[in-house]
Amino acid sequence: MSSIAVNTAVPETPEALSGELKSHTAAAHAAAEESSFVAELMGGKLDSAALVSLLDQSLVIYRALESALAKHVDHPQLGAFIDPRLARVSALEKDMTYHHGADWEAKLADGRIVIVPATAAYAETLTALGSESIEFLLAHHYVRYMGDLSGGLIISRMVQRHYGIADEGLNFYAFDAIAKPKLYKDAYRELLDTSNFSRAQKDAILKFAAESFELNRAVFVDLAVARGEAMAA
Repeated sequence: MSSIAVNTAVPETPEALSGELKSHTAAAHAAAEESSFVAELMGGKLDSAALVSLLDQSLVIYRALESALAKHVDHPQLGAFIDPRLARVSALEKDMTYHHGADWEAKLADGRIVIVPATAAYAETLTALGSESIEFLLAHHYVRYMGDLSGGLIISRMVQRHYGIADEGLNFYAFDAIAKPKLYKDAYRELLDTSNFSRAQKDAILKFAAESFELNRAVFVDLAVARGEAMAA
């Protein structure tokens, strides 16, 4: 009597997109966080000017990101992620006024507020690809806003302790409209996992997310170089 082999193996359940993002970006995330500029800033080895310079770069990056996102608020996939409670430009503009004075826009325009080359390149990439790819934008949305929401309060408290910066100069790190960040992040991850992205779209999101950490790391490298040049001058 012939027998029929029965495959009793349980099919693998595809990993949720939120889990894929975490694992796929882990190495790039660690490399960015371990850059000398970030390590020294968080370790209290720099000064308040270094933190202000980081805020300066953030303004340029978030202006480009939020300008690109504003064009896709009605997109059937990306639109659900675009939440004004996450927006950082207004908060950063308050920080600029606090640190640079009311004429900070003029200082930014004429170069008195220094924007490093990697920041300008990052903003240009956001502007160029943000108009073409919702996968690109979602990747950067995830990396930047979820990172800010996760680490903002910790970073704020650390730089206050090290450099004595008042809350009024750290608006970027405060999400006043989000009372419970953990619940918000949980809901964000659920939205990632339940949105109808194709496999090709998911692969693109993973690729762009890893690349976003490299763009961040390049900014930190440039900030370290600019600081070294300023101290040597």
